[in-house]
Amino acid sequence: MATDIFCQIIAGELPTQQVWRDDDVVAFLDHRPVFKGHVLVCPTRHVDTLLDLPAELMQPLLSATQRIAAAMGPAFGAEGTFVAMNNVISQSVPHLHTHVVPRSKGDGLRGFFWPRTRYADGEEADYADRLRAALAGL
Repeated sequence: MATDIFCQIIAGELPTQQVWRDDDVVAFLDHRPVFKGHVLVCPTRHVDTLLDLPAELMQPLLSATQRIAAAMGPAFGAEGTFVAMNNVISQSVPHLHTHVVPRSKGDGLRGFFWPRTRYADGEEADYADRLRAALAGL
């Protein structure tokens, strides 16, 4: 059994602001977001990389990623999203995950340089609540 940080989050051993969960996929706020509202979407079963993803998890993972991206507009006023996945290189946690980052024109994100920020006290829960509400409305 894997013991990476995402497996610990999935098992409920580490706290996080979870915004979506079903049998196959969990989505939670990145604790060091590119922009506030940045979500990580990953399979609940441990999978190292995209190359290891079983066919039966492809649709649930992509569908959840699409749903999270769709909720960014209603939740945060985002004009679009940046969706990305690293495999081995730049993959900070050895558990497959998709980044869904809310975007707005002129937000300053350029290329693949991902500056990180932090949430103020209590702010992370507010962002998670707003995203959960938007997801419930889809």
